[in-house]
Amino acid sequence: MYSKLFSVTMAAAFCCSISQIKAQTNVADDFKPSPLNQPGQEYPQVNSQGYARFKIKAPQADSVKVSLGLGGRGGTRLIKGTDGYFTGTTEGPMDEGFHYYHLTVDGGTFNDPGTLNYYGSTRWESGIEIPARDQDFYALKNVPHGNVQQILFPSASTGTSRRAYVYTPPGYEKEKSKKYPVLYLQHGWGEDETAWSNQGRANLIMDNLIAEGKTKPFIIVMTYGMTNEVKFGGLRNFKVDNFQTVLTDELIPYVDANFRTVADRAHRAMGGLSMGGMETHAITLNKPDTFGYYALLSGGLYTPEETAGKAKPMLIFMSCGSRERPDGVKTAATNLKNAGYNAVSYVSENTGHEFQTWRRSLHELAPMLFTK
Repeated sequence: MYSKLFSVTMAAAFCCSISQIKAQTNVADDFKPSPLNQPGQEYPQVNSQGYARFKIKAPQADSVKVSLGLGGRGGTRLIKGTDGYFTGTTEGPMDEGFHYYHLTVDGGTFNDPGTLNYYGSTRWESGIEIPARDQDFYALKNVPHGNVQQILFPSASTGTSRRAYVYTPPGYEKEKSKKYPVLYLQHGWGEDETAWSNQGRANLIMDNLIAEGKTKPFIIVMTYGMTNEVKFGGLRNFKVDNFQTVLTDELIPYVDANFRTVADRAHRAMGGLSMGGMETHAITLNKPDTFGYYALLSGGLYTPEETAGKAKPMLIFMSCGSRERPDGVKTAATNLKNAGYNAVSYVSENTGHEFQTWRRSLHELAPMLFTK
């Protein structure tokens, strides 16, 4: 019995090894350091097909696994060499764009020392960028650039000062008499107010659109949505009331008092990705006189029934990746249009619930804002 079981196990392992080798034979050997690597670090690397390759020095470790990849249980196991380095390549290509990941070393969770860190999954995670075919729209170019600054605003409701990041468009500092519309843009669960400028490249997307004359310049305000106190899996129990108070009663008045804004509904928008979209959905319906433009990025849907009888938004934008629920987004937009609303749906091709979807969504959304 033991010998038969051993033979079957070895045969299965051999077949698995053969399939892995076969899959890896077509991998292009044009790996380059990820654009998000720490200065001077060679690994992690990515190739033209979207594969990622890792090399981790851990001579005392027995096992190293990368959470990114298509291997067993959603990760890529690295193989230890005699030099003490663990190396390995994802079994298949990754989606284009930004990805969080971390290392599991002998059961412990660590970040990759070769790359920069980004706040996601309620912790600072390693980040890797898979070059995208359409990456030009968020590339750093030789164009006039806006400014992203940190602000601290008083919050009586929480008894502390809170932080936000504010993007002001190119020319804001020079044109002292000009006032601007504002987009309040929210992150997803597990992230914070740094996400849209760091992972999302929102400032570069805006700089490039403005330079091309494709969007009206506007301010973007990004603050912490108070979402991470809710554990993943219990997000349906999240109550928006406290954040709504911070946003509408404290942050918006502070921004209007300290930045040159057009402080009315027609020049104020709210949008968010994922759970930030859920917040946007709730707050815009609760405060229809505060916001004139609504945007849900993989963050739910609006229906004509819930918007009826309230101040009519000038735009309802809903988007998602093609691997999410595109039919739902399209149908919702059609229903709203039939009810007389200016509703737009957008589907990012070949992406799921990830930042490439949301980068593309912002790129589509921005030219539609504040056009009335």
